[in-house]
Amino acid sequence: MDLRTRVMLPPHASAIGNIYGTEDEARRNIAYFEQRADAGVAWVGSLSTHLANRFIPGFEPTGVGAATTGFFRLPHFVERVQAFSDAMHQRDTCVTVQMVHQGGMPHGPSATLSAPVINLVPHVMDTDDIAAFVREYAESARLSMAGRADGVELHLNHDDLHEWFLSSYTNHRDDRYGGSLENRCRFSVECLQAIREVVGTSMTVGIRLNIREEMPEGYDVDGGLELAQYFESTGLIDYVHGVVGSPWGNPSYIQPTYFEPGQFAPLAQRFKEGLSLLFVHTGRITSPEVAEDVIASGAADIVGMARAHIADGDLLLKAREGREADIRPCVGGNECISRRYVEGLPFGCAVNPGTSHEVDPVWVNPRPGRRLLVVGGGPAGMELAALTAEAGFRVELRERADELGGQLRSVVKAPRHEGYAAYLDWQVRRLGALGVDVHTGVEVTADDVRSAGADVVAIATGALPRRPPIPGVDAPHVLDSRAVLAGTTQPGRRVLVVAQDDHVPPLSVADFLVEAGHEVTVCYATHQPAPLLGRYIIGGILGRLDAQDVRMVLMEEVVGIEGHTVTTRHVYSQKVRTLGEFDSVVLACGSVPETTLYDELRADVPELHVLGDAYAPRRLVFATRQAYALAEQLVTAPNPT
Repeated sequence: MDLRTRVMLPPHASAIGNIYGTEDEARRNIAYFEQRADAGVAWVGSLSTHLANRFIPGFEPTGVGAATTGFFRLPHFVERVQAFSDAMHQRDTCVTVQMVHQGGMPHGPSATLSAPVINLVPHVMDTDDIAAFVREYAESARLSMAGRADGVELHLNHDDLHEWFLSSYTNHRDDRYGGSLENRCRFSVECLQAIREVVGTSMTVGIRLNIREEMPEGYDVDGGLELAQYFESTGLIDYVHGVVGSPWGNPSYIQPTYFEPGQFAPLAQRFKEGLSLLFVHTGRITSPEVAEDVIASGAADIVGMARAHIADGDLLLKAREGREADIRPCVGGNECISRRYVEGLPFGCAVNPGTSHEVDPVWVNPRPGRRLLVVGGGPAGMELAALTAEAGFRVELRERADELGGQLRSVVKAPRHEGYAAYLDWQVRRLGALGVDVHTGVEVTADDVRSAGADVVAIATGALPRRPPIPGVDAPHVLDSRAVLAGTTQPGRRVLVVAQDDHVPPLSVADFLVEAGHEVTVCYATHQPAPLLGRYIIGGILGRLDAQDVRMVLMEEVVGIEGHTVTTRHVYSQKVRTLGEFDSVVLACGSVPETTLYDELRADVPELHVLGDAYAPRRLVFATRQAYALAEQLVTAPNPT
């Protein structure tokens, strides 16, 4: 593969549009990658493809990544890969197919578990099972070659069946597939040999390998390098793709905002220095600057960048043109994967609502020059103002606070939320470049809106802190989390955080408090913390908090606040307990919509809209997606007859 840049896109787009799904999903997937290839991506490795499974009649594989038929054996597999490959080749971009089969679903080398949070005991593979999978890998490689892909990548990481064989933590066999390094690698080597017998030297063949395992009993960096060197010694592979993380832990293999950009590059450098083959590294490569640092330091030959390209498909184009400040920053909140796999919602990027719409027609504005007044400069109002200004509206934005950003301005005070601050700064620059007439520090009344003479008015006034009806909630030592983050109120040393929010805010304020030196307890009525946080992000924050001795109380509803103690009631048994002592109680209990202005205007402003938290308080991704939907409606609305 001749690569024109040192950037590849690792697997990440199944939620955006499944290349093996419906024809519409495939078109959406291809259009997404076409934009990124046009911008300069040299290699797309995002065809993450599950092998056909093997099990007795009636068995039902379960778990994230479980497969039955798989994708290689679909009747349209070759046709879809051809369409994808042809589209990329037209843009001088190479394509590899990643060959995946998750461990424990149901197969494994031994009757062991790979993680303390996944308790599915596998079927122990016999030699017939192993031989059948070797044949399946060979046939899958043949189908990939028929699809005109440039290469295949054997997935040996992130709880894949191969990782279960490679690791002495999960491989307890005493036959020729267990024990020594050579024996533990035998299954993977046999698959690679079978692949090479099919493709010869006509395709690139590589492996994706965990640099280390996250369980202490698994292999460390030295053990990972030993594996990589052994595979190199076989002469069967052309590159090694080294990554860090598990599918569930701290870090996950989709490292969230709690990890520094490029944090794992020093580990990658150990591999780069210990191998002669080309080495690829993926993991929190968040910007061109980080990518350049990783390559310049000698930690990798190629960098994989997934979420950064979700946030901005023109990332490489802007970098090449010297417009790094125009690159929309990724915040590392992992909504791009959590929404789909935790909440069953459509794909959404928190900072770029246009991602996944690359296949859709460009908006046509039949009424240029219309005037839009946006009241409220939080995420929803800012995104709506920018999108409509880009489409030719004359936009005025008025905000009560002295700076734009809404609640995100307090969120950025939480540890490791620098990406959110960068996003807000980017939005402010965007509005300025578009000529949006921005007024801050302005209290907007209904009469102000009526006299503004705008053709369209959008109310994005956000939400107010919610104070639950708990006896004692109005005591002086009961504080709101937003005020605590903003620094306008100071809690005492021992703090109880009352968590009535299913996402990250209670954990973020706990992180803020413990870093400031407070003793922190977080009380949830749910049976787990932050039930809407997916497994690719939850481990990062829970690990941080436990390392700092933050205490978690679960399944307890706070029903009373008295002095230095609180009364809790178990949500299932109804047993009442006393919890304490605390100097302060901090409420992380969500918000209630601020609808006063909207309610006053509903009767006499013809084109009036409400969006964001003013409609129903949710997260950043909900605000930006609502702004996108409303902007599309406003821009494409036909002229009145």
